[in-house]
Amino acid sequence: MLFNSFHFLIFFPVVTALYFIIPHRWRWAWLLAASCYFYMAFIPVYILILFFTIAVDYVSGIAIESAAGRRRKLYLGCSLAANVGVLALFKYFNFLNANFAAAFHSMGWQYPVHDLSLLLPIGLSFHTFQSMSYTIEVYRGRHRAERHPGILALYVLFYPQLVAGPIERPQNLLDQFRTEHFFDYRRVADGLKLMAWGFFKKLVIADRLAAVVDRVYGDPSACDGIALLVGTFCFTYQIYCDFSGYSDIAIGAAQVMGFRLMNNFAQPYFSGSIPEFWRRWHISLSTWFRDYLYITMGGNRVSRLRWAVNIMVVFMVSGMWHGANWTFFVWGAIHGLCLMLTPLVGGAFGRLERFAGMDRFPWFGRCIRVAVTFMVVSFAWIFFRADTLVDAFYIVIEIARSLASIGADSLDVLRNSVSNLKLGAALPALAALPVLEVLQFMQRRGSVRQWIGEQPAWMRWSAYVALVCVIMFLGQFGEQQFIYFQF
Repeated sequence: MLFNSFHFLIFFPVVTALYFIIPHRWRWAWLLAASCYFYMAFIPVYILILFFTIAVDYVSGIAIESAAGRRRKLYLGCSLAANVGVLALFKYFNFLNANFAAAFHSMGWQYPVHDLSLLLPIGLSFHTFQSMSYTIEVYRGRHRAERHPGILALYVLFYPQLVAGPIERPQNLLDQFRTEHFFDYRRVADGLKLMAWGFFKKLVIADRLAAVVDRVYGDPSACDGIALLVGTFCFTYQIYCDFSGYSDIAIGAAQVMGFRLMNNFAQPYFSGSIPEFWRRWHISLSTWFRDYLYITMGGNRVSRLRWAVNIMVVFMVSGMWHGANWTFFVWGAIHGLCLMLTPLVGGAFGRLERFAGMDRFPWFGRCIRVAVTFMVVSFAWIFFRADTLVDAFYIVIEIARSLASIGADSLDVLRNSVSNLKLGAALPALAALPVLEVLQFMQRRGSVRQWIGEQPAWMRWSAYVALVCVIMFLGQFGEQQFIYFQF
């Protein structure tokens, strides 16, 4: 079920109202049933995949807690193998099979294995990682094994964050299902405000920018470098507003019922470096890789060379987590390389600041860092969005060629490129971007929702009505999927 669908418009108030009406002891069952229905709205039979991994993790968690020594590792290995195996089968088998077939054919050999006719279950990577968090935390002794199979199933299937996160740890979410939540007007109102803000990002900005992005990246060879540059800029904000919009709706929907989900974004495009960007972007995933892969490999407590290897492994795995395509691998490698070079580049920039006297104006240096980081992130997004590596390199070359040939006629070229893109449908989104950035800048200094809540009633309700009207009249209502559903 999509958040931006009429189906959800009925589903959410019904599920929420009944959640507060029924006795506390049955609320977990109601939420579990509602979450199963939410997931089955996509491909009903795929719910069996989740039931399989939940059953394996339930048994493994109890076995891990009761065992000692190597048996604990064995049970953990069974859990991880089941989860990774399902992920590998549905997401990576055809990708690997195609690459093996290409290698065999290049040597003139026959390759007998055919692709599987499987559709990728929605949000598979998200609930797989959440399931793995549970057994890893039990193995590390940070959380007790869950004895109630229904509660564990709800931990994996909880509908607000089931298909696109945030990826929660058992310490944060499991115990909340046992806590009785009462209707609280202020909390409910705050949750609804956050949901509305998420819908604004998704419907007014992301889905309107999608028309430009799809036109450009759908046929890059038909666009000049300027058009490709505009399309890349649009995608930079499309993916942010699409994914952070989903997170806002998920966190807000959970908050209405009394559940606290972790923040998944913290104004990432205000970052002054690539490491800072990853502390602000998709926080639940970046901390997952940090805690379960990077630190396990030794983190930064190793030699410089080993640290560089650890960084590259983490980011290349992160890239492939996003999709079975070499474009995602290169996208991850770009970020890994940039993170490795950050200490060197940061030191050189600091020396340049002191030499030029810019250290007397730290805000100026910060602005330069933010601008450079934004450009690097936008460059990497080209590989994330392009269908193939050939398309990605073509886009990079054409953009570079256009920027290198800037001259007196550049204004006319820009005007022609923009007119060919037919930006009319995207104009509301482009006009909304300054509003987005201003509010996010304000958010750095304190909660905007809290600030609005402290204003006079006429001002509060004017803001709420204005936001709803903008969504209703400028939103792109086509039930377009969220980008991260494919992961």
